[in-house]
Amino acid sequence: MKTMKGPGIFLAQFAGDSAPFDDLKSIAAWAAGHGYKGVQIPTWDARLFDLKKAAESKDYCDEVSGICREAGVEITDLSTHLQGQLVAVHPAFDEAFDGFAAPEVRGNPKARQEWAVEQLKMAAKASGHFGFGSHVTFPGALAWPFLYPWPQRPAGLIDTAFEELAKRWVPILDAFDAVGCDVGYEIHPGEDVFDGATFEMFLEACKDHPRCQINYDPSHFVLQQLDYVEFIDIYHERICAFHVKDAEFNPTGRQGVYSGYQPWLKRAGRFRSLGDGQVDFAAIFSKLAEYDYDSWAVLEWECAIKDAEQGAAEGAPFIASHMITVTEKAFDDFASGGTDEAANKRMLGIDG
Repeated sequence: MKTMKGPGIFLAQFAGDSAPFDDLKSIAAWAAGHGYKGVQIPTWDARLFDLKKAAESKDYCDEVSGICREAGVEITDLSTHLQGQLVAVHPAFDEAFDGFAAPEVRGNPKARQEWAVEQLKMAAKASGHFGFGSHVTFPGALAWPFLYPWPQRPAGLIDTAFEELAKRWVPILDAFDAVGCDVGYEIHPGEDVFDGATFEMFLEACKDHPRCQINYDPSHFVLQQLDYVEFIDIYHERICAFHVKDAEFNPTGRQGVYSGYQPWLKRAGRFRSLGDGQVDFAAIFSKLAEYDYDSWAVLEWECAIKDAEQGAAEGAPFIASHMITVTEKAFDDFASGGTDEAANKRMLGIDG
């Protein structure tokens, strides 16, 4: 059995324009000061990281790794959530997502999509330079506006959407395969891959590509009332990354899963700081240990109530207290009588 690594922290929600959140050295030291052992880097944030330079220069990647080591943390992996979202965008969301892209391609969906693909391929090269075995991202969405089958969906509409999604992603997956790195898709509402069934559809469309993996985040499953523990039983062979994020779902006579267009504070389903929600992390960490998950446990902090600094301070000890150092022996070895094949046969009444 294997032991996972952690605690790590995803820096996206903490990066900002004031110290210590405005450069990698300072934010890495801040994370280490809270007890984190790893940081997950958002590649779109130029205050922390230069993706183009990382794709072109292993020396730059070594420098970035050194900055983090000196601060007391290592890099868990890279994230391209925002760029991955732009690999596939339904026209209904063109304007809403345009801000994720570089200024020069905004307002031009074709150029924006090409830019996003190039970003992912640069992330693959950078991951190879770092020697990472995993990468986390979003898959994007073409079919999301048709989630609810009213009006009735035309036959083949969803199949066509997943075929196109796979067509865009397989060359990217091949680029990651070339450097020995898995791509962990965060299964998330707003993406075409938002639960186990849609992941299977995407995986099939990608012809079971070995690098098509999962960034497991139970919070999104709480909000859609999916069994997040059984999910691990079903898909553990495809889980390459783990976002430790809490959530709660409190339906009322007024709202349920869809939450009635309410702001986060008033939604039936909302994200919470670690320990403040309803996720059974003891069951999750036990289940992942059972299946030999040996990558990182990374805090992704989001909460409509608690301050980010408090959430970060509480997150590292919360994760550390749930991590399991897996046993190297059976708990009842003390009662073992040893192994004797002849004795086994006698006990079973087998002659000879």
